[in-house]
Amino acid sequence: MSWIRSKIIPVTSWVPQVTQVRFRYFEESRAKGPLVRRFGYSDPINIRGLLPREDERRIRQLPIYRPKDRWSVRRALFGQNDYVDILGDDSLNPTRIQYITPSWLRGVKGNEMQLLIRKKKIFSKGIFPISNPTRWNDINKQIKFLYKFLNRKTKTFIKMH
Repeated sequence: MSWIRSKIIPVTSWVPQVTQVRFRYFEESRAKGPLVRRFGYSDPINIRGLLPREDERRIRQLPIYRPKDRWSVRRALFGQNDYVDILGDDSLNPTRIQYITPSWLRGVKGNEMQLLIRKKKIFSKGIFPISNPTRWNDINKQIKFLYKFLNRKTKTFIKMH
């Protein structure tokens, strides 16, 4: 190591005298005007305080309040036949009063497959398969799917003697 130090020759080079003039940069930048940052960016938040609305878009307004007609026929007669089977005589069956319910659904108990089979049986007599072929196909596909599902997935209890 001592032999390396002996061979190092000190380098003396010319260094100019430098004086820093810091105020020039600041003065020049102030003369150009304020520094423009993020040119073209429009801030979506108005941070200038409370100001009137500037854009011309309409404000979404609440609809005009119109009170409901409480004594319309539909509302006045709602539930009028609910207690016919309890208070009335046995001559009228509650399923006969269900006017809004489709005919194939009135008074039916059963699972989805039984309801679809009943619907298919009633609608097959009319023009439903011709007028609504897609819905007719959907009913048949659902019956087929439920048939397979019920046969595979449900337990059948067979009594052995």
